Amino acid sequence: MRRTTVRRTAVAASALSLALLVGACGADKTVDAAPEGKNKGKESAAAAEPAAKALSQAELDKLVLAEADLKSHKVAEPSKVDLAAAKGATADKTECKPLVDAVALRSAGTPVATSARKITTVPQKPAEDASPEEKLKAGLAGLSSTTLMSDTLGSYEGEGAQDALAELRAAGKACAGGFTVVTGSDKTKYTKVTPGAYAGDDEAVAFTLTMDLEGEPSTSQLVTVRKGSTLVTFYAQNFSGKTEQPKAEIEAQLAKLG
Repeated sequence: MRRTTVRRTAVAASALSLALLVGACGADKTVDAAPEGKNKGKESAAAAEPAAKALSQAELDKLVLAEADLKSHKVAEPSKVDLAAAKGATADKTECKPLVDAVALRSAGTPVATSARKITTVPQKPAEDASPEEKLKAGLAGLSSTTLMSDTLGSYEGEGAQDALAELRAAGKACAGGFTVVTGSDKTKYTKVTPGAYAGDDEAVAFTLTMDLEGEPSTSQLVTVRKGSTLVTFYAQNFSGKTEQPKAEIEAQLAKLG
């Protein structure tokens, strides 16, 4: 059992490294899984909003989540290697590019400024007087429960944020059968993109992305929320292979935006 857990975790970590992740705010205005007619009404309302002014790079860097904003989490800036890999990441299908942008520390569309952080949940440590066996069990349990996330803020001029969110929504539909992220010689294959639901602020779109790890499905969560001219994008994956939406972290980021 231990070997299986360790091996599965190692495979998951490898997949996550390819996805560039190693190392209640607002009214209930939009649910992405709502009926088509309802979504059209929301999109029309969003299009009617006055043109927004983009936040500057300095403003975004102050507003993106920091370690002090979250308990039991590690928050770090992407390294130069992360950013280089993100810049070079492409999709095997042109229509899936917005999804690649979202999982690769980038913002969809044409943002004026982007700021990203890598976030890792910190498992509880075993008691100091725990036996070696108990420490080993706690270590494996903690590792399998660890969630890795990216938090990416993108700021847009005019209706750029609305347009980018619409592009992401369309990509999710067009790439429902899966797509591959290509980063140099590495490839991360998603076998399925399933619509999800997230409610909050002006608009939101959410998807569950599925990968095949040694014949077993492993899910990750992608959520993008628009707050005025800013898009908040979270991509998360849990080492256990089953990932829940990082709602607490998303809400913390939305609250920090004000």
